[in-house]
Amino acid sequence: MGRTVTVKKEGQSLKLFAAKMRGKGRSPLKVNMKDILTGLIGGFLTIFALIILTNITETAWLMASFGASCVLAFVAWNAPLSQPRNIIGGHFVSTLTGLVILHLIGDEPWAMGLAVGLAISFMILTKTTHPPAGADPIIVMIGGYSWGYLITPVFIGSIIIVIFALLLNNLRSNREYPTFWF
Repeated sequence: MGRTVTVKKEGQSLKLFAAKMRGKGRSPLKVNMKDILTGLIGGFLTIFALIILTNITETAWLMASFGASCVLAFVAWNAPLSQPRNIIGGHFVSTLTGLVILHLIGDEPWAMGLAVGLAISFMILTKTTHPPAGADPIIVMIGGYSWGYLITPVFIGSIIIVIFALLLNNLRSNREYPTFWF
């Protein structure tokens, strides 16, 4: 009899667990033309500027995760994870973590997983969580980058994203960016 009760409770727990995955309601995201244009212009100008800098200087100024940072900077501009501290600090912390693991351990699959996990933990600890930066250790380890990658493109490139976000978001009368610096 004790066995039946245990199975029944486990079955109920599984149903409750599965029920959490159904979601509730509809997407709260709103669509308006000004936001569409801000995202289009912000993403275009920022990435185009980084590509032009790359071509002029023959130094890498662009990395894939910067595209995702533009989404946050121009569309979710007032979210905590979109603020300058998070864009710049998140990319810096995450890339530094990837470089340390790459140079200490190598680019083994388990080391990449460890680097991403540690980067997430370090971003949380430093209050610099920025989801696109979670890709940075993978980018660093696949590319086999050197320590200089931390400055260019990561640090200076993320500052350029913030500069464009400051300019374009504040051109809108209903936006004040950033909501915080530190």
